[in-house]
Amino acid sequence: MSIKTAREILKHQFGYDEFRMNQEPAIEAVLAKKDCVVLMPTGGGKSLCYQIPALMLDGLTVVISPLIALMKDQVDALRANGVEAAFLNSTQTAAEQVEVFRDVRKGKLKLLYVAPERLLQSGDQFLDFLRGINISLFAIDEAHCISSWGHDFRSEYLRLATLKKEFPSVPLIALTATADKLVRKDIFERLNVPDAELFLSSFNRPNIYYAVEPKRNSYGQLLAYLDKRKDESGIIYCLSRNSVDSLASDLRDEGYSALSYHAGLDKETRDKHQESFLKDETKIIVATIAFGMGIDKSNVRFVVHMDLPKNVESYYQETGRAGRDGLVSDALLFFSWADVLKLKGFAAVEGNAEQSAIMLKKLDLMGKFGDLMTCRRRFLLNYFSEESTEDCGNCDNCTTVVERFDGTVIAQKALSAVYRTDQRFGMSYLIDFLRGSKSEKIRDEHKNIKTYGVGADISKDAWFNYFKDLIAQNYLAQTDGEFPTIRLTEKSMDVLAGNTPVELIKVKVKEEKRSKLVADAVHRYEQALFDDLRRLRTTFAKHENVPPYVIFSDATLIEMATYLPQNGWELRKISGVGDLKFDKYGADFLAEIKTYCLTNSLVSRIDLKSNKRERKVRTKRDVSGKDTYHTSLDLYRDGRSISEIAKERGLSPTTIENHLIRFITTGEISLEQFVSMDKVETIQKAIMKFQPSDALSPVKEFLGDEYSFAEIRAVKAML
Repeated sequence: MSIKTAREILKHQFGYDEFRMNQEPAIEAVLAKKDCVVLMPTGGGKSLCYQIPALMLDGLTVVISPLIALMKDQVDALRANGVEAAFLNSTQTAAEQVEVFRDVRKGKLKLLYVAPERLLQSGDQFLDFLRGINISLFAIDEAHCISSWGHDFRSEYLRLATLKKEFPSVPLIALTATADKLVRKDIFERLNVPDAELFLSSFNRPNIYYAVEPKRNSYGQLLAYLDKRKDESGIIYCLSRNSVDSLASDLRDEGYSALSYHAGLDKETRDKHQESFLKDETKIIVATIAFGMGIDKSNVRFVVHMDLPKNVESYYQETGRAGRDGLVSDALLFFSWADVLKLKGFAAVEGNAEQSAIMLKKLDLMGKFGDLMTCRRRFLLNYFSEESTEDCGNCDNCTTVVERFDGTVIAQKALSAVYRTDQRFGMSYLIDFLRGSKSEKIRDEHKNIKTYGVGADISKDAWFNYFKDLIAQNYLAQTDGEFPTIRLTEKSMDVLAGNTPVELIKVKVKEEKRSKLVADAVHRYEQALFDDLRRLRTTFAKHENVPPYVIFSDATLIEMATYLPQNGWELRKISGVGDLKFDKYGADFLAEIKTYCLTNSLVSRIDLKSNKRERKVRTKRDVSGKDTYHTSLDLYRDGRSISEIAKERGLSPTTIENHLIRFITTGEISLEQFVSMDKVETIQKAIMKFQPSDALSPVKEFLGDEYSFAEIRAVKAML
């Protein structure tokens, strides 16, 4: 086995030319039978780190995954790429589960997805089953769930240490997108893999634009934001179930395609709403944090937080559900310190002072992110111990033009208030003190201080902004803890003494521009063609009952609409077009592109796409040298039905149909084996009606449900 083989699988099975970040060294480690821990940002391609070795190693890869939705998404995507995979969970009937067990025993599957509780239920029954088969690899997804210091602790993950005791020679790979140093330490210790290799990729998601708005009239701000994104998919997070239901209802009243998702809905409704969102039938999901973990929908263009997440890990993971396809996406947070105070009541862990202190500190840091006046991306990267000193150019603070004024007198009033109240009070108290509040909370002894009331001519909101600006410039500091106080710094005394002038922010003007990095990430593409390709993708998705992105991602369609491939060789250069997808969908998508180019006098731009490696496209062959198409033909000639061949080979019936239809043109299979002869003339006329287009979808829509894609392909092959 070599990494060259891994690259070939990457190209031919998954349709990508190059590995990203630490995928390649992680795969090499697994192939060398080493344990490893992989930290890679959401959308960075963590799953390929175990999916590719699974196809190269002899035996079954068992993937431990925390959520049913993730299992189904991953298995659907793998099957669409021709990989034999299945899952075991509570959504299946007993008969379906028995069939999966049977396939495992026969050695038909390469990947099996299970929940952590499944591994250890009924004593050691499932482990006993695994001992009887050849396990090549254990993959633990969302590995941060094993840490009680993390944001998504799952007690059942603690028992996964059993795996290294029971299967010491089987390599284990643990993967997560969100883990600070404390959580990383827990992953190594609690999974019993102290010598595992760590592969730490950058946490940066350069395609996500981070923005924070004050939580005033947040609903009105949301409507203005959504007005420019009516055709885009997005997730909106709220803190409570009531807020979710209310907001989803209000958005529907405004004409938006929106559904709710939270644990208070019955399972059937949750599944229905989630499926509608995944299939692009619903554009917006309004949800509590119960929604999203492991959701693999690649074309989420925005994530909005109406309420504050309880820590930076949750925020990073939830915003990371946007732009998994690498295209420009938004993360918008409506922030108020009132949310911080509200969440403090939920942050404490009863009977555990140490953990409570950590959770409160995490909440304070989330509050600081909301109040931040410097680069938001730099804050996030530094939080995960990734050193960054550069401004990103792609967050609201980096794209804001700031006008400043001489605020020395205002700064002296603020610093004096801190000094004269002995540096023992928080920002709200100090602002009330400066504004001369008559509230009972202002201490009597403070009302006699000369500074009391000297800032009455400045609004409360303006004072908050000035204090935050002074903290950002290090003229003041704010302590951590449940009740943070404002303190003086080394720079404070020079300001109070009148030796140092201070400039404060007067006006912020947000620029429309984004960073050049993001602007260059997506080439100009033909929007009308992209829309045509999306409609074609939806037709296939409905026919196969899978989400549209399982057919092709938005990123793949945008590449098609950018480079306008005109033949099979050029289409194979598009990222995301693997062997199986090329066979199943290539002709239809090429026909759509060619028709558009003909209408608009456009030619191929494939020469603009640079690939570092050019590889010859190979036909997949078995150990005897027989290609996959003839393997299907031989089984068909032996009397097997299409469904039997599909089951035996671990492929979809549609794939087997495509294999066999190839032999109509050579005369090795007769047309009537695929289509009743009384249908042929009708299909032939329909095909001719849509000439010169080679696309099958318009023909299928014209003929209706009584005619299948296979029948149309067969007649087209004969023609």
